[in-house]
Amino acid sequence: MSIRHLDHLFDPASVAVIGASQRAGSVGATVWRNLHGNGFKGRCFAVNPRHSSFDGVPVYARVADLPEVPELAIVCTPAAAVPGLIAELGAAGTRAAVVLTAGLDAAQRQAMLDAARPHLLRILGPNCIGMLVPHRGLNASFAHIDALPGELAFVTQSGALMTAMLDWARSRHIGFSHLVSLGEHADVDFGDMLDFLGSDAKTRAILLYIESVEAPRKFMSAARAAARNKPVIVVKSGRSAQGQRAAASHTGALAGSDIVYDAAIARAGMLRVDTMQQLFLAAETLARFRANRGEQLAILTNGGGAGVMAADCAAHVGVELTELNADTIARLDAQMPANWSHGNPVDIIGDAPAERYVQALEALNADPGAGAVLFIHAPTAIVPSADIARALVPLASQSPPRVLGCWLGGDSVAQARDIFREAGIAGYETPEEAVRAFAMLTTYRRNQAQLIEAAPARPAQATEPDLPAVRAMVQQVLGSGREMLTEPEAKAVLAAYGIPVVATQRVGTDPAEAAAAADAMGYPVALKILSTDISHKSDVGGVVLGLEGAAQVRAAAAVMLERVRAQRPQARLDGFTVQSMVQRAGAQELIVGASIDRVFGPVILFGQGGTAVEVLADRAIALPPLNEPLARALVARTRVAKLLRGFRDTPPADEASVLAVLIAVSQLLADVPQIAELDINPLIVDAKGAIALDARIRLSVTAPAGALNFAIRPYPAHLTQRLEWHGRVLTLRPIRPEDEAQHLEFLSHLDPEDVRMRVFYSRRSIERSELARLTQIDYAREMAFVATAPGPDGAEQTLGVVRAVADPDNDEAEFGIIVRSEIKGEGLGELLLQRLVAYLREHGTKRLVATVLSENTRMLQLARELGFTESPNPQEPGTRWVELAL
Repeated sequence: MSIRHLDHLFDPASVAVIGASQRAGSVGATVWRNLHGNGFKGRCFAVNPRHSSFDGVPVYARVADLPEVPELAIVCTPAAAVPGLIAELGAAGTRAAVVLTAGLDAAQRQAMLDAARPHLLRILGPNCIGMLVPHRGLNASFAHIDALPGELAFVTQSGALMTAMLDWARSRHIGFSHLVSLGEHADVDFGDMLDFLGSDAKTRAILLYIESVEAPRKFMSAARAAARNKPVIVVKSGRSAQGQRAAASHTGALAGSDIVYDAAIARAGMLRVDTMQQLFLAAETLARFRANRGEQLAILTNGGGAGVMAADCAAHVGVELTELNADTIARLDAQMPANWSHGNPVDIIGDAPAERYVQALEALNADPGAGAVLFIHAPTAIVPSADIARALVPLASQSPPRVLGCWLGGDSVAQARDIFREAGIAGYETPEEAVRAFAMLTTYRRNQAQLIEAAPARPAQATEPDLPAVRAMVQQVLGSGREMLTEPEAKAVLAAYGIPVVATQRVGTDPAEAAAAADAMGYPVALKILSTDISHKSDVGGVVLGLEGAAQVRAAAAVMLERVRAQRPQARLDGFTVQSMVQRAGAQELIVGASIDRVFGPVILFGQGGTAVEVLADRAIALPPLNEPLARALVARTRVAKLLRGFRDTPPADEASVLAVLIAVSQLLADVPQIAELDINPLIVDAKGAIALDARIRLSVTAPAGALNFAIRPYPAHLTQRLEWHGRVLTLRPIRPEDEAQHLEFLSHLDPEDVRMRVFYSRRSIERSELARLTQIDYAREMAFVATAPGPDGAEQTLGVVRAVADPDNDEAEFGIIVRSEIKGEGLGELLLQRLVAYLREHGTKRLVATVLSENTRMLQLARELGFTESPNPQEPGTRWVELAL
């Protein structure tokens, strides 16, 4: 249901506590005290049939007795009463409820949801602590203390962590816009909260504690939308196998594979951290320092030991220290004492006065390659730390930010810390904390880069895959009652998708037949057992490599048959495969695979391959669809990536061939829903390219793959249309992230008056972040069609755009349309709007609406011609409301 009626949950005018009490230690008493005694300005009502008043405040026996319908109800009753109460509240007009009650069984939980649904009543919980909205003075929880107002939102599946967070944050004077305990998240879930908080003006960053995700596509769509607007930082429990079992027990639902969660969080542009302390560390860094784009770090300190500690931590977490250029060294030599460090870290010695700090920071700021600057200060008796802070603030607070602050010590540097903090400079308690924060920022930027990639399900390729042949083979295999493809069949599938495979021939169980095939193929060869009952052939001695003649092949085949029959007597042996040996000195063995994650659906694996793949565990996961940048990012997350870049006398491997294999596997998963597992191991690669030596594919009649099961909706390339229009070849297609520069050029050709008619203001300039938001859309909830045509120089130009943003429930979509000013009146606007209407009807959207200036007669006439109804808009004088039922 998403954000529908969440305003009633988080900003109610009136609240009723059902089950309010004055019994010490009870949930009802704690909730009533928290709500009634913490500055909430709305109206509060208590409901309890055993009392008539609480300290002079009237108490009502039943919901029906309340003097008005509460916007929000907090339910603290026994489980059996919950469904009936929800039905009564919904019928009365209440639109949100916090169900704190624990212990609802499956039938009661479903009855509660069934009672809420006809009234669109939103439910937080059950079995939760509740929620707090400090800016409103709203504490709808049984937490032990209140929260300070601030700009961080914290959403958690664990109620205990919410109360711990309250303690931890209050002791550090950290405030919140919202704290929300989801409990069993029967209705309101992470997707809903990300949608709501992503556009909440009081929320600067969103912090999540996640144990499991039950609606992955909704979660990914909401996360990607929120992460475009503000930092989203995640603590995901269950990194270890023990942790995953604990999470499953605690939530009553299985958690997804942790490495897949890593991939999903990164793909959505969020940042994952390991601890609650790192959650705030990341929030501080992203809020104050994310505009910095530096990849390297310069360290400025008055203490050599502190600089060494920072440098050691940088080496440990992979942060590169800046190599100061000759001009910077010369400038520092002229200004610093002779015994300064003459390198990075820049140690300006403990007796430094404030002027020396300023000179050193000016020198580093003037070095274009210095990157970010970590300033570390240990207090001395030479000059008060606060004086140094005041002297540095004009330099350290410049935009974009370059300085991270670390004031070592306690009371003696407290004032200096406050001066930096008030100037908006990110601050840390230890050098290691600061360096780790900088490393987090690097990871966050990489994740944000993945966020803006819109990969198609079927990328353009030099040769089109032979999809009919693959589908025919899949149907034949499933029709025969099998799930496992034979090795030759699996290689045929790969070859159909342009993946190079080694020459392979299938023979029967006669060793002489294998020898004859080897003779025809040429030596050396590899011999492998062929059996649909044996997936990992090497585990049973079913692989022999480097055979050099017919005699060796016959002998190896005879021994292999005997050995396999002894170890797997029940296995059906279909024969052997004979394949050419690919001998490439210095080639790397890789694995490329695909499987179906129980939470996020189809996933793609890449890593170091060979027989020791499980032992080495050098692997990374990505969510399809993939394009070249996403495939390259997947490879970069593995250790084997360094080997692929070449070393000593081994030249770099052909990276393009590896990326092509990954993209082909992504397309295969999109095209063939019946694929359940795929392994290419080993895929060997060197400077000559990549080739698959072995392949394994398992099918499933449940069709768990396919683009419809991807957690991220692919770029909808199939919606592209080409047509003749006024003598030009016009392309209508969904907008792409790479359209950013082209879209800016389009906006520059609009008259200010046309812009005002469209967006109610006259400026044509646009912030880069706003421009990115227009071109980097989530196609699951938003659509923008652009009309393009070749310009005078032959390059593609955007002529017009129509855009619709649907509410998360897909009930209503608001649209806007604008075309180049010089081609107004030629029918392009009507063409674009008709295309949008057809798409939204197919997409299941119920209504298309827009607010139009009353003086925009051209747009109003077009709306009438296309069947829109029109009415005055009472909320915005001077505008008309147009609506089309779809």
